[in-house]
Amino acid sequence: MDEFQRSWLLAQLGPDTDPADLERRYFRLRSVRAVALEVLGERRAKLLADPLKVTVDGVVTMDLQENLRGIERQIEGVRQSPAPDEPGEGTEVEDAVTILATTQLVPVRRYR
Repeated sequence: MDEFQRSWLLAQLGPDTDPADLERRYFRLRSVRAVALEVLGERRAKLLADPLKVTVDGVVTMDLQENLRGIERQIEGVRQSPAPDEPGEGTEVEDAVTILATTQLVPVRRYR
């Protein structure tokens, strides 16, 4: 895994994610998108393993349903966004061609 792929993973998963764990997963899965989806899937499963809402009358209420929805939105975002190790639209060559596109300037004609 190169530095660009590691940076993309940390941007998707947060800076507190263990880089050594990401390296091990990448060695096994061979795709940064698969690594991100696996980590997010584990986070989702961990949330689902415990009750999403706990209320102690008059003391505290803890609701993790929004956290679950947030992780599910993040999973969908990773599925739809381009990963740095996958070819497709928006590759560097296509971006360079887009940047180098030119237009022809035509003088303005003034009518009286």
